[in-house]
Amino acid sequence: MAVLGRTTAKNLFGEEESALSERIRVESTYFTVIGLLESKGATMFGGNRDDVILIPLDTVITRLTNSRNIDMICMSVISKEYMEAAQKEAELILRESRNIREGADSDFSIMNQADMIEMASAASKTLTTLLAAIAGVSLLVGGIGIMNIMLVSVTERTREIGIRMAVGGRKRDILFQFLTESVILSLIGGLLGIGMAFLACRIMSMMGIPTAINPLIVMSSALFAALIGVIFGYYPALKAAKLYPIDALRYE
Repeated sequence: MAVLGRTTAKNLFGEEESALSERIRVESTYFTVIGLLESKGATMFGGNRDDVILIPLDTVITRLTNSRNIDMICMSVISKEYMEAAQKEAELILRESRNIREGADSDFSIMNQADMIEMASAASKTLTTLLAAIAGVSLLVGGIGIMNIMLVSVTERTREIGIRMAVGGRKRDILFQFLTESVILSLIGGLLGIGMAFLACRIMSMMGIPTAINPLIVMSSALFAALIGVIFGYYPALKAAKLYPIDALRYE
């Protein structure tokens, strides 16, 4: 007899309910599927709790592993406030069953969900800090690149700026023109990055790795790209706006 997780049943039989009463083979032993587990989703470390097969322990020991050694035992507690008491009780039972003297170190380890969540949180914070540092450096380099491009553009179009001022163009018009160009340039880069992120998510989904796209984050990314254009494009735009029309017209 065996009980299947939803993902396992779907992978083996196409439809989950079709797995009931069917036979599966694990190594050289056949089992009849007598039930399906409720869907539980992914674990905090990326595993799939629905991709499992449950088989009686005695059957595993006698027919599959041919060993009475058990590497891991999973326990569930009714409520989280009993977790510490259950952990202490399990430790006492295991120490007694393994004849470990009082004061001696245990030859096993017990971890609860709180410990696992703490480890996952620490790893997540480290990765977040690393990614934030990489993103910060990338934004700084990209912003400096935009500023250099705009400075070159102002230099090459000095005469054009002088003509605009001579025919009535105001300083704020020149400032707004070059700021707009800087924002558009930055937005193009931001949209390309968003497009590459969508493509990466699509490829990961095709590989079986679940991904999620938050529209709010996508919009925030686009707005932040525009903000980078404003920040790093302001100095070149201000430099263009402060040009004197006569000097700009004489520029070769």
